[in-house]
Amino acid sequence: MGNLVWHEYSRLISITASAYAVWSAFFALFYRKFFWDFVGGTLRDPGGLQPSPSASIFISLIVKAPIIPIINAVVALFILAVEFPLAPLRSLSITRSMIFKVVLLVFQAFFSVLYYQGTNAALWSIIAILCYIRAMALGETIEEAKANRGQGGRA
Repeated sequence: MGNLVWHEYSRLISITASAYAVWSAFFALFYRKFFWDFVGGTLRDPGGLQPSPSASIFISLIVKAPIIPIINAVVALFILAVEFPLAPLRSLSITRSMIFKVVLLVFQAFFSVLYYQGTNAALWSIIAILCYIRAMALGETIEEAKANRGQGGRA
């Protein structure tokens, strides 16, 4: 049996979480729901659960104008561009930096957990973060592909 290559495993989880985050952000444009509205909410007989007044900033950024899902979609698309290196990004060192990927995944997890559709993407982003941290703890490095040198963006 071979050893598990943690950064490759976390890369695959990150791609899955980011693809799901893009899908959830698109879905959140049509069905807008602030996930944490039940915290401190008031239960009314006609009308159901009404969010607390302290959640008004999140209601305005998720329900009234879907700014947080759009930001999350942009972050997730950038993560996908880094994890599946696009031709312009292939030669940059950010595609090999696990710390940069962890920071991006933290932002994705934070924005995903705020709206209802993004909770699974947030959970998988946290799992990818933990796997990248495990890879860094084991001293793994992401090597630059030797076959791509001198290709000028052609793969």
